Amino acid sequence: MTITQLKYVLAVAENQNFTKAAEKTFVTQPTLSMQIQKLEDELDILIFDRSKKPIELTDIGSKIVTQARNIVNEANRIADIVDQQKGFIGGEFKLGVIPTVMPTLLPMFLRNFINKYPKVKLKIEELPTETIIERLEEGHLDAAIAATPLQLENIKERPLYYEPFVAYIPENHSLHNIQKITVADLDLNDMLLLEDGHCFRDGVVNLCKTNRNYEDETFSLESGSFETLVRLANEGLGMTLLPYLHTLDIKDTEKKYLHHFKEPAPAREVSLLYHKSELKMQIIEALRSTIAGVVKGAITFQNVEIISPLPQKSK
Repeated sequence: MTITQLKYVLAVAENQNFTKAAEKTFVTQPTLSMQIQKLEDELDILIFDRSKKPIELTDIGSKIVTQARNIVNEANRIADIVDQQKGFIGGEFKLGVIPTVMPTLLPMFLRNFINKYPKVKLKIEELPTETIIERLEEGHLDAAIAATPLQLENIKERPLYYEPFVAYIPENHSLHNIQKITVADLDLNDMLLLEDGHCFRDGVVNLCKTNRNYEDETFSLESGSFETLVRLANEGLGMTLLPYLHTLDIKDTEKKYLHHFKEPAPAREVSLLYHKSELKMQIIEALRSTIAGVVKGAITFQNVEIISPLPQKSK
């Protein structure tokens, strides 16, 4: 049994196809198939049910894949330990970022990080939280930036900043003349929301449900972007809530429609996530310090109340 064979097994388990797995691991399909066959012969079991399309793991194969992932992670840790001992901060680093954070946070820190750590080859993907969790647990992401707390057994969370919610209320809205609003002022039936699947949407819904006067929705209008929500609000279709960093790029003519909450302001916790195996910690720490440094000057709120991003069932 070799580490290479285990890597081939993981590739086939992920892609459910020998040809695709061979492409991902940069070997020929016959070579990959032969090595997996050797491993199955050595263990005297079948890891994959090749009669199924797509290929499926056998029951024992599922257990082997779980253990193989642990072994491959531990093997990677050896190289990681050497890099840390040498003080080397470089190599490929795969980072996932949720859509409601990507457009505002990335421009704030990316150039600074690239200049400071030129040997790090960042590969950044915009991904929903659910996909981020899957890829972190499977070892296909080195770290991620998402709203927390998520409270997952295999994922560690390092808070980066606390970002308050800000209300966008147009002139024709009943709350427009209230200088600082409260959670009790919110009405989910009058709220423009992001599409289902966005953790910021779940946070807003959770916030509204703390209002005792909450009732089931009678009207729903959702969008995939904050920019669209702002345009819809300007058309008199309701109000919306925005993350604070997004409001920094609002047009000057629209800033008068921004309303802050009375303290403690509802806020989301944005954290750096990584697997409990703690691989590539030198790069993770470099990311954390770079982001914390730039955001510290942008968000000065102190008294906030963290709103959970986890979806809740209607009461």
